[in-house]
Amino acid sequence: MPSGAGPGGAASGGVGPGGAGLGGAASGGAGPRGPILSVRDLSKRYGEREALRDVSFDATPGELVAVVGPNGAGKTTLLSILAGIQRPSAGSVNRHPSEVGWVPQQPALYSKLSVAENLALFARLERVDDPLDAVERMLEQTGLRERAGEQVARLSGGNRQRVNVAIGLLSRPPVLALDEPSTALDPGQRERLWTFIHTLAAEGTSVVFSTHDVNEVQRHAARALVLADGELLFDGSPASFLAAAERGAGSPIEDFTDAFVSFLRARGRQ
Repeated sequence: MPSGAGPGGAASGGVGPGGAGLGGAASGGAGPRGPILSVRDLSKRYGEREALRDVSFDATPGELVAVVGPNGAGKTTLLSILAGIQRPSAGSVNRHPSEVGWVPQQPALYSKLSVAENLALFARLERVDDPLDAVERMLEQTGLRERAGEQVARLSGGNRQRVNVAIGLLSRPPVLALDEPSTALDPGQRERLWTFIHTLAAEGTSVVFSTHDVNEVQRHAARALVLADGELLFDGSPASFLAAAERGAGSPIEDFTDAFVSFLRARGRQ
């Protein structure tokens, strides 16, 4: 993809579908593939306030796409629209909400129920064809089988988040939307969670995640979507984002946090 205007008018980083970020993150599988998720001209208004404005992007199978921006940028609004939690004011998403697994920032779990009971309850609520099979599959996939009978209230933050992700995967969605998945996790829990997310991507699940930790973009994402005031300012690889920030600053930038601050400042967004 040549440099210039990407989807929605955002600066493009010059990386085609399935490109790799600086941290070695890459899409699952090999070779170019068409998008599994297509978002076109997505807008959301709350009265006079415009939370999203004409946001467009694609994601390919197995691609890890980070959504990053300052507070109020529209990150959660975007992900919740993908998952069907909110309706857009304009624009379209090519996937039905049932095809997008939703993992909110705050786990919506029943603390007095066990891990397996939570999974079984949500499998039935989502009308999964074979709830018992789905529970067994997710206990195995998330490594929670030894915790199956344990009450959720007694789990560590990392294990609760794994249950949260497992619920989003019960219906085998081709796309997973994660809102701040590593928030409040300690470094060890965070690494285990990201290892699991990369495994999902390697198996072909397209993962779109928001984060306030811009270093997670550099380490884990193949592509970065930078939002500010509801507008998509950049769509490209972490490496091309660093290059764009350096061009704006007129000097080398090695730290991704510094690049993020410089990029927004150059565009009058901070």
